[in-house]
Amino acid sequence: MHFTKDHEWVRLEGDVATVGITKHAADQLGDVVFVEVPDAGKTVTKGDGFAVVESVKAASDVYAPVAGEVIEGNVALADAPETVNADPEGAGWFAKIKVTDAAATEGLMDRAAYDQYLTTL
Repeated sequence: MHFTKDHEWVRLEGDVATVGITKHAADQLGDVVFVEVPDAGKTVTKGDGFAVVESVKAASDVYAPVAGEVIEGNVALADAPETVNADPEGAGWFAKIKVTDAAATEGLMDRAAYDQYLTTL
C-alpha cells in the first residue's frame, strides 16, 4: 500500500490500482453521508479530483494518486457511505484504476513514511 500527502491510499496489484482515502482522512471528515465515485471508462490524471466524499462536516474532492482508466467504481458506497468510516482502507475503496505507467507508485509514501508524515500535521 502507498499513500499521498492528500491522504489517499493505493494498492497496486499487477496493473490495477485500488484507491481510497486513509483512516486518518475518514476520521478527520467525521460521519460520511455521501460518496460519488467515478464511472468505469473515465480517464484520470494523477493529482486530479476523481471522486467526492461528503460528511456531516464538509465535502472534499478525492485526488487520483495514479493515472489511468477507471475500470470499476465502488457503487456499493452510494447505499452505504458509512463503509468509508468503518473500513476506509478495505471495503471503503473508491475505484479500481488500470494504470498507464508501470512506475505509478513512485514518489508515494509507504506506510512507515505516511505514519511519520502524520506526526508533522
